[in-house]
Amino acid sequence: MRKIVAGFAMTILLTGCSALQSATSAGPTTPSGGATATAPSTAPSAATDTATSPPAGAGAPPSPQALESAYEQVIKEVLPSIVQITTKVGLGSGIVYDTAGHIVTNAHVVGEATQMQVTLATGGAGRSARLVRSFPAGDLAVIKVDDPKGLKPARFGDSAKLRVGQLVLAMGNPLGLSGSVTDGIVSALGRTVSEPQDPESPGATIANAIQTSAAINPGNSGGALVDLSGQVIGIPTLAATDPNLGGGAAPGIGFAIPSNTATDIAGQIIRQGKVTNTHRAALGIRGSTVVGQDGQPAGVGVVSVEPGSGAQKAGIQPGDVIVSINGTETPTMAALSETLTTLKPGDQVKVGLVRPDGGQATVTATLGELPGD
Repeated sequence: MRKIVAGFAMTILLTGCSALQSATSAGPTTPSGGATATAPSTAPSAATDTATSPPAGAGAPPSPQALESAYEQVIKEVLPSIVQITTKVGLGSGIVYDTAGHIVTNAHVVGEATQMQVTLATGGAGRSARLVRSFPAGDLAVIKVDDPKGLKPARFGDSAKLRVGQLVLAMGNPLGLSGSVTDGIVSALGRTVSEPQDPESPGATIANAIQTSAAINPGNSGGALVDLSGQVIGIPTLAATDPNLGGGAAPGIGFAIPSNTATDIAGQIIRQGKVTNTHRAALGIRGSTVVGQDGQPAGVGVVSVEPGSGAQKAGIQPGDVIVSINGTETPTMAALSETLTTLKPGDQVKVGLVRPDGGQATVTATLGELPGD
């Protein structure tokens, strides 16, 4: 759970804003549950809509009344597309993806469950749903409701067109409070963040994450981050925690998976039953963080090397310790994963190693693609 946000102060840690641990409790046992608009008649196959700025007169900020009206309109449009997902161990949020009953959410919301209950934010009886496929490496999953009648699909926007400073709303079920909405801005773009690795989280590394000041709490996971044109531009997934606050949430620092990533992965799962193209680079090793004589993380110990991988072809062997990629230090598995998310399959990289005999070496490896399943 002690994964540091790249580029942040060392006092800021991350916690998944994943499934609330009990559907009946007042709060989570651990901070983790976490993250659409005019409905099309069919599922969006790609994020092609343009994320727009809030309505306002040219060159003039909107009046409080106009902004309030814009909020109300977006909430009216989008909230019917937000659902609460309840499993035997907790609850989270999801977004209606198409009229066939597919719902996109976080992998850590469904966890190990294959059956769950879905309740609309607008009320009504719960509906049975099943897992279609989970993609833990990207913390995304698709479930399908048995009875899709009356479901309103969300409209997904193009997250590549986001701008820092845009107003956004986060919609979901924080702390089990169905259909809750918070507001904020896009605080930063292009963050690389790692989730905690524990039984409640797949420990995913998320590239190009959207940082937002909109409040994200346990139960928000898998919900929607929405712009003021009513388009989903992200899926709230993580919140930062501050050890100086006793591990409590750091106010105003949350992270969402970009909508372009979510629609790409969800589309692959729905069309092909699995993720066939992750678009993510992989070195081709399995490893774990090793600790130096000073008790601090010192690199990634290679446990095994995948046959035919870039690592094997470069001469990396079990027992080696990876200490850098292209000169960037990789003291932990999380750091290695975060570095790889900035690269592409086919890239050549310089891998710094410490051999089992203590000798140092640098080898050149061609990165492969992270497998989807």
